[in-house]
Amino acid sequence: MELAYLWPVTAAIDEHGRLTIGGCDVAGLAQQYGTPLYLLDEATFRDACRAYVAALRAGYPGESAVHYASKAWLNTAIAHLVANEGLGLDVVSGGELYVALRAGFPPERIHMHGNAKPRAELEQALAAGIGQIVVDNLDELALLVSLTAHRSQPQPVALRLAPAIAADTHAHIQTGQATSKFGLPLAALDTAAGLLRDTPGLRLVGLHAHLGSQLFDLAPYAAAVGVLLDCAAHLRERYALTIAEINPGGGLGVAYVAGQEHPDVTAYAALLGRTLAEGCARRGLPLPRLVIEPGRSIVARAGVALYTVIATRPLPPSHDPGAATRFVHVDGGMGDNIRPALYGAHYTAILATRAHAPAEETVHISGRYCESGDVLLHHAHMPRAVVGDIVAVAAAGAYTLSMASTYNLVPRPAVLLVSDGTARLIQRRETYEDLATRDVPVLLEQWHVPPHRPVPANSE
Repeated sequence: MELAYLWPVTAAIDEHGRLTIGGCDVAGLAQQYGTPLYLLDEATFRDACRAYVAALRAGYPGESAVHYASKAWLNTAIAHLVANEGLGLDVVSGGELYVALRAGFPPERIHMHGNAKPRAELEQALAAGIGQIVVDNLDELALLVSLTAHRSQPQPVALRLAPAIAADTHAHIQTGQATSKFGLPLAALDTAAGLLRDTPGLRLVGLHAHLGSQLFDLAPYAAAVGVLLDCAAHLRERYALTIAEINPGGGLGVAYVAGQEHPDVTAYAALLGRTLAEGCARRGLPLPRLVIEPGRSIVARAGVALYTVIATRPLPPSHDPGAATRFVHVDGGMGDNIRPALYGAHYTAILATRAHAPAEETVHISGRYCESGDVLLHHAHMPRAVVGDIVAVAAAGAYTLSMASTYNLVPRPAVLLVSDGTARLIQRRETYEDLATRDVPVLLEQWHVPPHRPVPANSE
C-alpha cells in the first residue's frame, strides 16, 4: 500500500478497498467496538523489539540491553509483550511501576527515571527491588542516601547527566541541552561522586544521558557517548569508581508523514557500538554494558487510531489552491491525542473503507473538543469524506493514549491488540461511571444555600 512504511507491517488493502491490520477489517472493528478506537499491531511491536536487540548485538562487541521507554505507551498487555521479547522496561512514575509490577514484569529489569521523583515513589521502587534508579539531581541523591542508610544490599543507581548537547528537534522535546530541566550539570558530577563513594546503601553502576525525542541526526548520539566516557574516565581516576554501564538514552525518530525518514535502527546501533568501543579503547576503559531506551520507535508505527466522521463545516473560498476547503469533524481529538495541539505534530490518514480512493480535496480533520487548537491533521489530502466514514490515522502508538485526558469529561478510547485475524480487547473504553468514580458527593444543605429570591421586575 502507498506509504506502507508509515503503517503497521501487517497493514493491507483488500479487494474491496478496505484497510486491514493484523488480518482484521478495520472498519468492521470500528463498527463492533465503537470509536474512537486504537489498534495495536502485535507483529509490528514485536518486530521493532527484535530489530533493536539484533542491531545492538551486531553493532557492539560488549554486553548490551534494550529497555522499552514505557512513557511512550504502557498498559498491561504492552508490559507482557516487552517482557516476552526479553527487553527491560523504563518507568517514570509510581503508576507506570505499579502497572509493570501488576503485569508480573521482572523488577530487576526495571529502571526508574524522572526529574522530580516523589519520596513515596522512590520508596515504592526500593521496596520493589527494581534494577536501577536513574538519579536526576543532587536533592534526589541526598534523599536516596537517607532512604537506603540501613540497607544490607545496596540499590544500584545511575547518574543522569546533562551533556550540554542541543539536538535538532522541537524545543518541547529537547532534553540534553545545558538549560534542560533534566539531569545533573556536569559541574555537579564530583559532588555526586563524593556522596556515592561514602554511601554503602547505594552502588553507582552507570552513567546516563538523553538528548530528546524524535531525533533523526545520529551525530549528537556519538557526542553524548563521548561525554559519558569522559565522565567515566574522570570517576575512575579521581574516585576509583568503575562505570559498568553507559546509557545514551533513546529518542530515535519515526516517520509520520510522506518525506520523513524511516529510522535506521541498524545504523543507529552501529554508531553507538563503534563510538563506545573506540572511545573505551582510547581511554583505557573496559567495555561497559551498552543500554538504550527506545519507546516511540518501537510503538508508534504499531498503533493506529480510528475515528468516525461526525459532521463537516465548509471554509470560505481561498485563492490559494492548497488551502483547505472544509473542516471534517471526528469523534476524537486532543483528548486522546494532544500531540498536534501541544507541539504541532503531523500525521497521515486515510478512509478505512476507501483506502485506494484518490484524494479529491484538502481538509482539516478536527476534533470534538472545545478548543480551536483541536485539529488532528491540517491540510490533509483525502477522498471526499462524508458523515459516517471511518478515518484511520497512522503511527498513532506513541505519546497519544499515554498523554490522554478526560477533557470535556469525554471517556478515553478502547484499545484492541490485533494479530492473525484476531482482535483482543486489552483496554476497555472508559465509561461515564468511571469518570464519576473519584467524585465525593456533597449535600447542598451543608452549604447553607439561601432560598431562591425572585428578582424584582423593573419598576420603570
